[in-house]
Amino acid sequence: MTALNKQKIQEDFKARMDEDELLNCMRCGFCLPTCPTYIQSGSQEAHSPRGRIALMKAVVDGLIEPDEDIENTLNTCLGCRACEPVCPSGVKYGHLLEEARDIINQHKKHSVPVKAVRKIIFEDLFPYQNRMRALTALLGLYQRSGIQALARKTKIMSLLPDTLATMEKVLPAVPTMKEMKERPDFLPAITPLRKRVAFFSGCLMDTMFLKTNDATMKLLQLAGCDIIIPQNQNCCGALHGHAGEKNGAKELAKNNIRAFENLNVDYIITNAGGCGAFLVDYDHLLKDDPEWTERAKRFTAKIKDISAILVELDFHKQDLRLPPQIITYQDSCHLRNVQKTSVQPRLLLKAIKGVTYREMKDADRCCGSAGIYNIVHSELSMQFLDYKMKRIHETNATTIVTANPGCLLQMQLGIEREKLSNKMRGIHIVDLLLEAVKYAKTEVKQ
Repeated sequence: MTALNKQKIQEDFKARMDEDELLNCMRCGFCLPTCPTYIQSGSQEAHSPRGRIALMKAVVDGLIEPDEDIENTLNTCLGCRACEPVCPSGVKYGHLLEEARDIINQHKKHSVPVKAVRKIIFEDLFPYQNRMRALTALLGLYQRSGIQALARKTKIMSLLPDTLATMEKVLPAVPTMKEMKERPDFLPAITPLRKRVAFFSGCLMDTMFLKTNDATMKLLQLAGCDIIIPQNQNCCGALHGHAGEKNGAKELAKNNIRAFENLNVDYIITNAGGCGAFLVDYDHLLKDDPEWTERAKRFTAKIKDISAILVELDFHKQDLRLPPQIITYQDSCHLRNVQKTSVQPRLLLKAIKGVTYREMKDADRCCGSAGIYNIVHSELSMQFLDYKMKRIHETNATTIVTANPGCLLQMQLGIEREKLSNKMRGIHIVDLLLEAVKYAKTEVKQ
């Protein structure tokens, strides 16, 4: 950063950082045992929530300059927010982190290639669902045309970094453009009506993970929900918010609020922990905009994860069955730490007859996916994943259940890295629950 950049960053830290929130940190250290980067760093204070808050406060007070070391320390944080539930003062660390990253990014001179990539991702791609569909369709063409098979046969993928090459192997079979375009805007309950809900379909979830979205809506129908799926909704903005593109995140938030606010529904349902956590924070994101403050509060009050509404509607009391297998659950950090939803997924999984549920040690510790963390901080991410795989092996589980697409890909990446794809699988909880519904019906017929 240039001297001018540092001066502007210092000024913005002083003007924009919530000093009351910074002062709320009592330096008690309760956050330290919960912080993956603190543990992985060998207990370096700068890589803990307490240490990062101290650095932010020092920049605000003018005691240190906001240099590259400060930026790297903030960027190596996973943003898992595991520190928040254990904080006696209730410090909203995630809000501080996102504000600090946004300030630094606004005054950082990116190289031309990085600037171009950021523009494509944040301005030209994710805000437009039709472009997301087009990109996914190209991936589908790659998978179905024989190009993928040829690329693997010729070992051209070995030219990529190991993590990216392995990631290519675990990408789901993506839908066709026709399937992505033929999305419903309303689905009726197929059991007695109990709730009227809206479904947040997301960007990646309604393209690359479209089948999981379909499974989610089928479960809602079975639970007695009429479902409205607004066609004018867009990306939640989490990727923007976590990467220092706050203005872009605000525009996406406003559009989503417009899309959902006049639907007269009981809840807005999500099935991706990361998306849900960002949606439920729209009231904070737009707190300084008088036109949107109350609208955002009304929106966030209706956000509910799919597992939470299924438990509320007693779905776990239905006949759910699967062939014998050992299953375990990997928490989505944001679902657990921000949406406070951890009991419900476990209750649903334990209700499935025929399976053995085993809780893994540190199921609530981040797996290392964290959005695009496993790409930009690949080495660190793989260290977190290696630890997670050890904990999974201790359970002897053959089915690893998650509630977030990033976590799912990370688990599948771990399985592939250890060459266990013929013995173990990763699966989203709604896909497993729909399997259990279908298997139970098959058992009854027999």
